[in-house]
Amino acid sequence: MPNDRFTEVTTQSWFGRIGNAFAGIIFGLILFVVSFVVLFWNEGRAVKQAKILHEGKGLVQPVPAFDVNPANNQKLVQLSGKAEANETLADPEFGIQEKALKLSRVVEAYQWQEKQQSHSQKNIGGSETTTTTYDYTTAWSKNLINSAYFKRPQGHDNPGSMLYSSRDYMANEIKVGAFSLSDGLKRKIGNAVALDVVSSTPLPQALQGKAKIIDGKFYFGNNPQSPQVGDLRIGFMVVRPCDVTIVAQQFSGALGPYFTKAGGNIEMLRMGTYSADDMFDMAGKDNKNLTWILRAVGFLLMFIGLSMLSKPLSTLADVLPFLGNIVGMGTGIIAFLFSAVLSLLTIALAWLAYRPLLGIFLIVAAGGIVYGLGQWKQQQKAQG
Repeated sequence: MPNDRFTEVTTQSWFGRIGNAFAGIIFGLILFVVSFVVLFWNEGRAVKQAKILHEGKGLVQPVPAFDVNPANNQKLVQLSGKAEANETLADPEFGIQEKALKLSRVVEAYQWQEKQQSHSQKNIGGSETTTTTYDYTTAWSKNLINSAYFKRPQGHDNPGSMLYSSRDYMANEIKVGAFSLSDGLKRKIGNAVALDVVSSTPLPQALQGKAKIIDGKFYFGNNPQSPQVGDLRIGFMVVRPCDVTIVAQQFSGALGPYFTKAGGNIEMLRMGTYSADDMFDMAGKDNKNLTWILRAVGFLLMFIGLSMLSKPLSTLADVLPFLGNIVGMGTGIIAFLFSAVLSLLTIALAWLAYRPLLGIFLIVAAGGIVYGLGQWKQQQKAQG
């Protein structure tokens, strides 16, 4: 199916841009406030999770997978072994059966997708001309793409629904040695691989005349070499028995979440064989990585919010584009510096509530940034 594109050129007046900039102040203020909430909450979450892991690491007891010792009931245990299930999973609509831990049906539809690229040029007088190129291509997608939201929906109509939907089938009981796993632990098992549908597989009666088997998948359409919008292909993924390591609470012959005094629960599973120390060390690294990611998110929200709050200044100066660029660069630098200082202070205040020593250190660091900016400003005035 041929791909196509079209280009749209629009111009917004200076007054229209000013109006949008002032309207954006409200959204910028919301982002600015939300950033403080994200930063403060994240530090509390990180400390709580660290306490949970510290508590668990001091209590966990390694146990053999094939020996259920009643003395360990209600205790936090660690064990390694092969996750297995004595069950054949089946997708009745397609007649697929496999002895596995998990069987997934993956449905994809051939659809139009829209991609756009924009370039804006400021004009003398404050107006702005934007050139936007829209590209329409066809591709396989697991999700329905609503073509009603396309800039040019005519001729790019996608189906409103799929004849079949993706589904997961999970074994009722998955065991590691003598222990049955909770639903939470079962969902953590990964390492899914493709399950090819062999060409000799008999088609269920309901599919005869509608589907064919192509490249290990069921295909709904006239010509798989030249797919049309609306065609379907259905493949399968399977999780077979695999080695796992678990840290969880023992309930007789079952494993589930362990609730800590710190206020959270521990229910860990990783693919492969690890020691108890390894499991908690990796969980600690995951907690640190998430903490830094959320810190970056909070900083970015604050920076975007402050940039939107100052946007009217650069827009007003855009009556002369070069002047607007200078003002925009200046307000951007100020927004960045204020975001850095306020983010540090917010994190410091959170740590004062959770870990006072580090909180004091961060406040001193933020104060150092402010002092440095003051010294730089004084030097600039002296040189001027």
